[in-house]
Amino acid sequence: MMATMRCKAVAAAASMQATPPRDPALSGATAAPGRGDRVETAFSTQGVWTSRGLTRRHFINRFCAELFRACASLGLLMLALLLASICRDGMHWLDLQFLSSFPSRFVEKAGIKSALWGSCWLMGLTALFSIPVGVGAAVYLEEFAQPSKLNTFVEINIANLAGVPSIVYGMLGLAIFVRGLGFGRSVLAGAATMSLLILPFIIVASREALRTVPLSIRHAAYALGATPWQTVRGHVLPAALPGILTSIILGLSRAIGETAPLIMIGALTYVAFVPEGPLDAFTALPIQIFNWASRPQAAFHELAAAGIIVLLAALLSMNAVAVFIRYRFARKLKW
Repeated sequence: MMATMRCKAVAAAASMQATPPRDPALSGATAAPGRGDRVETAFSTQGVWTSRGLTRRHFINRFCAELFRACASLGLLMLALLLASICRDGMHWLDLQFLSSFPSRFVEKAGIKSALWGSCWLMGLTALFSIPVGVGAAVYLEEFAQPSKLNTFVEINIANLAGVPSIVYGMLGLAIFVRGLGFGRSVLAGAATMSLLILPFIIVASREALRTVPLSIRHAAYALGATPWQTVRGHVLPAALPGILTSIILGLSRAIGETAPLIMIGALTYVAFVPEGPLDAFTALPIQIFNWASRPQAAFHELAAAGIIVLLAALLSMNAVAVFIRYRFARKLKW
């Protein structure tokens, strides 16, 4: 009896091992998902969401890039159209006679000699006033001034003055230099007004240039026994010179194109002589261009376009000098 039951058990086990497992999909039964199946499903779902997010980010990136490219292209296109219009109207007036003649009511005899020399006088005196004061103020505030409420107040006001409209400086120059100090409508009054205009920009930009000098250079100089002034004069200023010179030239580039302050202080629109001293009356390129552009004759508008070309050439030359100075001095820095 026991032998018979043992034989039946062995036969049943052999039959179960020989029978292949049934496929739930074929048999119609639903198999319970195991742990491995749940992990695989989670990873596949996460992969779908990651793919969607990556596609969305790539689309936004391409859209923003194309949008910014379109904005830059639009700005360049408008600038090209403006330059093309100015060159078309004024290029045929540019010759030696135009540069060496005084303004005249006759278009064929009109030139910009007095305005060109007046701008040279104005920029020379402006640089003479603004460079020492601006760089000196930047060096003091950045290297020597101790933290205090007064210094914080001064720094905040200098930063705010950099954004004040130029007409406000014109009114200030009219009240202080023209009437208060009695300079009159002279080159000196115009240069002092322009110096006030660009001083905040020079101070802020020069301080940024001084901040780019590593502290390790100062600490090394102090470790060798140098005084603060010796450190600034021998190490900090030479290292920050490219940025300081760039800020000065860019400030002068702004001053040479300003018109509103000169109109406020009473710069003459018609000058048939060259200034011979700082107290002489003067005119400048923006004033002369404004005078020609305000006349009803179309020929004077073409003269204004020629004057704009000369002014743009001066501005581009000054900016090119700034780029060259920055590149040349930057190559000498070894840190």
